[in-house]
Amino acid sequence: MSITFSATAEAFMRRMVRIGGGGAAGFRLEVSPGGCSGLAAQFDVEPEPRPDDVVLEANGLRLFMSQESRQLLEGATVDFVDTRTDSGFSILAPNAAKACASSATQVPAVATMEIARIRHAQ
Repeated sequence: MSITFSATAEAFMRRMVRIGGGGAAGFRLEVSPGGCSGLAAQFDVEPEPRPDDVVLEANGLRLFMSQESRQLLEGATVDFVDTRTDSGFSILAPNAAKACASSATQVPAVATMEIARIRHAQ
């Protein structure tokens, strides 16, 4: 299993879990094929994993994702960007095909998820 999370991405996920769930809650990251980037993604804080989830744990942080998301993220690097003009996750997935590319050159797909799209578990 090879997914790389930058220190800033991990810090953001930890902060979201602490604010939105606490305890045994985890950070859900869902990725599916689609969009011009080759990936469509969303994220959330949830109290527990779903029955068929893959659960990754690192230093007390629990990350929940579907099997499909796990496969799509193989070899990917997940980063978090927070600037004056942009804030959100960026996923560099070398194995995902760009759906809207007009060139025959294979370019790694990048999916960006804005923090405004965060949903909290009810």
